[in-house]
Amino acid sequence: MFAAAHYAALAVFVASCWGFGRAVLTRIGPPVRRDGGLEAAMAVALGIGLFICAFQALAIGGVFGLAGVLVIVALGVALALVQAPGCLRELRTAKDTRPLPWVERGALAVLALVALPALVAPLAPPAAFDELMYHLPYARTVAQTGSLGIHDWLRYPWFPYNFNLLYAGGLLVDDDVLPHLLNGLGGAVSVWMVYRLGLQHTSRVIACGGAAIWLGLGDYSNALIDMGVALFVLSACVALWWWREAAADRATAGAPATRWLCVAAFFLGLAAGSKYQALTFMPLMGLFVLWHERRPKVLALALLCFLIPCIYWYARNAITTGDPFNPIGARLFGFTNWNAADYKNQFDDVQAHAAWPNAMIWPVLLAPFSPWFRRSAAVRAAVVFCAYSLVVWFATSRYPRYMTASYPLIAWMAAVGWTVLLGALLAAVRKGLPALASHGAASRAGAWVGGVLLAALAVASVYQTAQKIAMVSPTPELREAFLRKNVPGYAAMHYLRTHPQGRVYQVALSEAIYYGPDAVWGDTLGPWRYMDFLAAAPDDMARKFASLGFGAMVVAAPYVAVLEAKPGFARHFVLLYEKDGAKAYRILADAP
Repeated sequence: MFAAAHYAALAVFVASCWGFGRAVLTRIGPPVRRDGGLEAAMAVALGIGLFICAFQALAIGGVFGLAGVLVIVALGVALALVQAPGCLRELRTAKDTRPLPWVERGALAVLALVALPALVAPLAPPAAFDELMYHLPYARTVAQTGSLGIHDWLRYPWFPYNFNLLYAGGLLVDDDVLPHLLNGLGGAVSVWMVYRLGLQHTSRVIACGGAAIWLGLGDYSNALIDMGVALFVLSACVALWWWREAAADRATAGAPATRWLCVAAFFLGLAAGSKYQALTFMPLMGLFVLWHERRPKVLALALLCFLIPCIYWYARNAITTGDPFNPIGARLFGFTNWNAADYKNQFDDVQAHAAWPNAMIWPVLLAPFSPWFRRSAAVRAAVVFCAYSLVVWFATSRYPRYMTASYPLIAWMAAVGWTVLLGALLAAVRKGLPALASHGAASRAGAWVGGVLLAALAVASVYQTAQKIAMVSPTPELREAFLRKNVPGYAAMHYLRTHPQGRVYQVALSEAIYYGPDAVWGDTLGPWRYMDFLAAAPDDMARKFASLGFGAMVVAAPYVAVLEAKPGFARHFVLLYEKDGAKAYRILADAP
């Protein structure tokens, strides 16, 4: 029932998104190359974007709340019900009833096995570092206040938070598992889009391979925003391609083609309003647009569509801090709550996490050698996108998660590259083993190898799914046990949430602040950095904390001994609660 209830809530939201998106896309007109599955995914993605804009408008006005969320959802569902009969007729007409060869059936089985753990993963309680440090705390604050505030206790108070507004709506409607499902929705829709793109421009086997690679690379167990950004970037690419196809088709050239350009700009604006890294795609997409379109009115309209979902965040930052990209633009526009050392430490941390991406995408480098590269203009465009993304990623962060926005198209092209690699290996085997040169022998050998690999994948899928099921916590007791095991300092933070002590300062428990009071201060960066408080003697430390309104301090297990070893610490910091190594103290400025 736990899973059914949450997936039912998600299904209602998806239907509402599709209702809004389909209504808009119907006004634009169909793409030149019809694909009902891809059009449905684009409708859902567009609906998600419209929800974000609506939530943003409500929160800017300070009236974001449960009633507004439910009204918007209900309106979208009503639009979906009105449009569903016509959509079903289109799908029945376009249904392909041809039998699939065993290779394609095997590819679909692989995709299904990879999907199985991803269906269960979102149902676990929040336990990932970044979602607990700022994604969910920010969303909860928006849900509680009904407005978009700047909260200096967060590590990134000025970040663009478009996708997090969906999480705020989810927290109003249900519990904190629903944001996981909303994050997973971004991944699932983009996986389906990769599959449909692969089917349309390459083959079913490549489509399944690309979708499976992207599905396997995605992280469905948290409420980060990277998969949402990936969805918007991919949708922008699809809309740009539809724009060029419409412009090349005389029957649809003109206004309908321009509308697809505006849709693409809107999607890119949604991505830029969710994460700064999305701005790195603007040079490539901007050059692509200017290569084909230079009319000022059309470009101005596209720019307006880009700005609608993201201008609030950048204008707010520019007005309040002088840095529209705060804190990333600090060296150019000046520092606000960070200093030069914080800035350096942040980028050093990113560099410390630099690593090679998953080996499954390495064959993307072989995609230009595929026959599909010569046959399909869409594949060539995707290869250019992948090459640009890899160069930018390598020249900047080399942090694998920062490549997530490019993963859908990279995964598709990696699947193309795998066909090149496997084809070369097969040719080498046939040359070395002439007995396998006959078509029948090769087919039998391929069936045996494929069967063994499919069986191994099935075992791995069942094992991973069992692990994900063990993390699902439908009862308070199971949730408590899971969080104590997976979130350091959870018990101490939860105690301070249920036993208010005034302002709380945390030490090395950033990954647990979501489970503490609504606002928890303390970080390695920013105005509440540890070195500015903890280096002082206990009496001076306590007086400084008290002067700023702090009533309690909670400390991670590794740092308890260091602080308690300070002479006089026990006189100014009285133990309130201790569990799992973490300790919470009451702060006494004037000790007896």
